[in-house]
Amino acid sequence: MPIIVRLDVMLAKRKVMSKDLADQIGISVQNLSLLKTGQVRGVRFETLAAICKALNCQPADLLEYEPD
Repeated sequence: MPIIVRLDVMLAKRKVMSKDLADQIGISVQNLSLLKTGQVRGVRFETLAAICKALNCQPADLLEYEPD
């Protein structure tokens, strides 16, 4: 898939644990893990906005397009 999820990089930069972020934005750790590994087909804008707010970042910091 040409979209790469860089959530793990941003979590490391912000020194935030996945569990803490999941609790803060109101999703399960399992769903956050699936998102981190790129194993989801989509993400709600509401969830993306909550992640960006919690990590003080932009969507472009979390998602990257890499052509095949």
